[in-house]
Order: sequence, then C-alpha cells, then structure tokens
Amino acid sequence: MIEEITVKTKGRIEFIEITGEVERILSKSGKRKGIVSVYVPHTTAGITINENADPDVVRDIISTLDKLVPREGIYRHTEGNADSHIKASIVGSSVTIPFLENRLLLGTWQGIFFCEFDGPRTRKVIVSVIGE
Repeated sequence: MIEEITVKTKGRIEFIEITGEVERILSKSGKRKGIVSVYVPHTTAGITINENADPDVVRDIISTLDKLVPREGIYRHTEGNADSHIKASIVGSSVTIPFLENRLLLGTWQGIFFCEFDGPRTRKVIVSVIGE
C-alpha cells in the first residue's frame, strides 16, 4: 500500500511532525506487522525521526544545521537555495520504521518529522506500508 501526504509549509526552514498521518495510513492498511517507509521526493526537503516532546530539540537541530551550512556562502549553485540542498542531504530523504500489531515501533519520545529547507511550499511525502 502506498499513500501520499500533502504538507504545506509556512517558513523557509520548518520541521513538521507527521507521525499522526503516518499512523493513520498504517491503520488504514490493515497490516499487522512489517515496515513503513516514509520518503520525500524533493531535493530541498527531508525526513527525520527525533524527539517530539520538547520543541527545543527541533530548534537546536535547525540552529545547528544553519551554523554548519549557512544560507549565505560560497556556493556554485546560484539559485539561492544551495544550503537547502546540502541540509536535505545531511538529514536524508527517507526513514524506515518497523511496526507490530498495527503500531509503529517508535521510541517513547520519537516522532517523524518532515523537514522543509526551502519553503514556504506545498510538498508531498510518500508512505509505503509493507507487511502482512
């Protein structure tokens, strides 16, 4: 089963938790055990799993990425979003989560985040449920 989530971002850099949407798709699949793949088909966006209890964690990740890869730099890609491409490559474009009894096996504080690095935009996330 493959389904798409639409994400509308408001800022240039933004992390949006999509755990609930992924759980909804998993529940709809009727599968008991297997894996869920969450994939972003964009070169300036990513997907990550991290703490969803304290919003300062996301703020720290964004701040650190901005320090590592500043918006203004000596880049050959001159469209003004070279940093976005690099940040997306660092974060990655997909995650895989096992599930059992129709429940994602995430840790207590873990959530799935869509990571926007070149917004605001309307993006899509592809969720594949593979299992029995």
